[in-house]
Amino acid sequence: MTDLTQKQKELLDELLKDFKGDARDLLGDNGLIKQLTKRALESALEGEMTDHLGYSFHDPVGRKSGNSRNGKTRKTLQSAEGELELEVPRDRNSRFEIQIVRKRQRRLEGLEGLEGLEGLDDKIIALYARGLSTREIQAGLVELYGVEISPTLISNVTNSVLEEVQAWQARPLDSVYPILYFDCLFVKSRQKGPIRNKAVYLALGINLQGEKELLGLWMAETEGASFWLSVFNELKTRGVEDCFIACVDGLKGLPEAIESVYPHTRLQLVHQVRNTLKYVSWKDRKAVAASLRAIYTAPTEEAGRAALVAFTEQWGNQYPAIAPSWERNWERLTPFFDYPLTIRKVVYTTNPIESLNYSLRKVIKGRGAFPHDDAIRKLLYLGLKNVSKKWRACPTKSIGYDAHPGLESGIKPVHYSFW
Repeated sequence: MTDLTQKQKELLDELLKDFKGDARDLLGDNGLIKQLTKRALESALEGEMTDHLGYSFHDPVGRKSGNSRNGKTRKTLQSAEGELELEVPRDRNSRFEIQIVRKRQRRLEGLEGLEGLEGLDDKIIALYARGLSTREIQAGLVELYGVEISPTLISNVTNSVLEEVQAWQARPLDSVYPILYFDCLFVKSRQKGPIRNKAVYLALGINLQGEKELLGLWMAETEGASFWLSVFNELKTRGVEDCFIACVDGLKGLPEAIESVYPHTRLQLVHQVRNTLKYVSWKDRKAVAASLRAIYTAPTEEAGRAALVAFTEQWGNQYPAIAPSWERNWERLTPFFDYPLTIRKVVYTTNPIESLNYSLRKVIKGRGAFPHDDAIRKLLYLGLKNVSKKWRACPTKSIGYDAHPGLESGIKPVHYSFW
């Protein structure tokens, strides 16, 4: 640090002339250090606003410039001296982004005596996204950096993600998706005392650029068609006008729920083979699975039905419940036959949603029961951010408007990136 000028020394003497030796006058909630920090930051924010607008406060140059100051908002930061409440200027066009304090930043870094740990919040969030608990993160920071941080501070840092989760969950979506997958996974929560399983509803889309995009995640006590209906209505509200194919499992009432919101969408029932093998003894599973494979890998729907007849002749007496279940669901099992082979694999294998579920389970498997639902949302969202970095485009270019005659030709898809 450079030496203080004479003027700076005089200013410090003036500030400290009334100091009587009580540390609270300097370091307390209303102490001098806290007030100086607040004034310095707010002055810097005003300077950033002036630079953004191109003119200073009350400058006539700003008249009819197209943008101007528009009051202030409050932002609370955690500092070494406690909570620091700042008044952040805003502009009328809502384009001003502060630099000295990052968006969603909740702590002043570098004030806690953690030299060499710049970006500590990012390190904590990165470890949390890998499924580490707050206690494990605390132990890791001690081992790696020799710095002990309380679990409460770690929780406060990870809680800053919740605002980002809310914004992501409410973001506008594309008007059209070629393929949508709907599935559910279960996690344990202590939200209301006893440990209970919570259903996490997932909606994964393939957009018109062939990119995977998670549309949102929702939580409920159990999985049911009535809650799925509320999910579909929310997607409609956020801009999803239609989709070509919706891949769903055999949950009772789920197909009817999606048809009530998206009547032109073709339903593709999945997990049929998995559900079928529940009725098969272990020693026969490999042979039965091979016979079923002949059905869904057939070149045409007619060939698939012929394979089903052959399956019935081979296994019908031994497992009489299997063939009727395929017959009952045939209309919703066979839409993929209308598409090229590359599209069929994307639809009937459900690999995209299965891969997503597998990745999320890896993140949460080290956790017993979450203390509350927000902890679940934080971890799953951060896990999704990591998973999405490895996603590759899917072959959806063969699906066009002609393949979906119910789609209004006037709808123009608008693409929003995932993050």
